[in-house]
Amino acid sequence: MTTQQTALVIDDHPLVARGIADFLQSHCAFSLVTAVNDVEDLWRHLATSVLPSLIVVDFWLPGGASLILLSELKTKYPNTSLLVISADDNVAVENKVHAAGVQGFLHKQEAPEVFVHAVNTIMNGDTWFNSAEQRVLNTYQPNELPVTAQELGLTARQGQILSMVMNGLPNKRIAKALNLTEQTVKEHVTGILNRLGVNNRMEAMTKLRGRRLE
Repeated sequence: MTTQQTALVIDDHPLVARGIADFLQSHCAFSLVTAVNDVEDLWRHLATSVLPSLIVVDFWLPGGASLILLSELKTKYPNTSLLVISADDNVAVENKVHAAGVQGFLHKQEAPEVFVHAVNTIMNGDTWFNSAEQRVLNTYQPNELPVTAQELGLTARQGQILSMVMNGLPNKRIAKALNLTEQTVKEHVTGILNRLGVNNRMEAMTKLRGRRLE
């Protein structure tokens, strides 16, 4: 990696954004790294500064998932590498990022040396994702065969929560959207998994592949 490479970090938590920016500069040999906290500042920076070699994007931003932003960045800046980060350990998040065609995904809880390795791998022209054996791509599509919560043996509330789970939302965001406690959502998810006869969210998505919850 040359010392002339620059990077941009977008994360709505200022301390996190600044910390990642400082780490990229001190441990990954970037000559300049800028931290921004919202999409408006991101576009403003890209319009007025030298195009960065790498943009690190938090998956969950205040407006929701960053998938639309990633698509726009890929279209407007095809020569800039994109690394998505998230504290969300739901495998569906990484699946969606992989399907978006960006260069990599990394959990925020990874060790610093893993972060360095991932960045170096991406900057050398490769991608950074879990192995194919660990990743089952989510092919859930909105035009698939409809199924109701009742047909699955679920209550209306459980069906509502399952639909949000299928879209990759973590318990905290589901709770906020439905004005429930996170513990209540967790209990509902456990009940849903038990009713479906699966052990986790990924198994639920695999079992319901080809179905659209109504």
